[in-house]
Amino acid sequence: MEHKGGPLARRAAMLCQDSQFRLYLDRRRRAKFNMDIPDGTHTELDAREFITQACGIESRAELDHNQAAAAQFRKIMQAYGRYRHVTSSGAHDD
Repeated sequence: MEHKGGPLARRAAMLCQDSQFRLYLDRRRRAKFNMDIPDGTHTELDAREFITQACGIESRAELDHNQAAAAQFRKIMQAYGRYRHVTSSGAHDD
């Protein structure tokens, strides 16, 4: 069944385009898996794959039609928000 994307799908697409979110994914993977990956490793496609895998969906459009996926996406956004808050209390590069 083909779903049309709504506000959450649009937010997810914008998040994947956000270089700071991709940097967050670099640092998250490095810390969580003790991997030696440089900043700037994650691409927009990598970010999309992270979101769809973490939310258990095939397409970001499903975020607006699947409550469990939407809840997981909100957790990702909250974790990213906490990361932004912590990193912005130091040097602010916006």
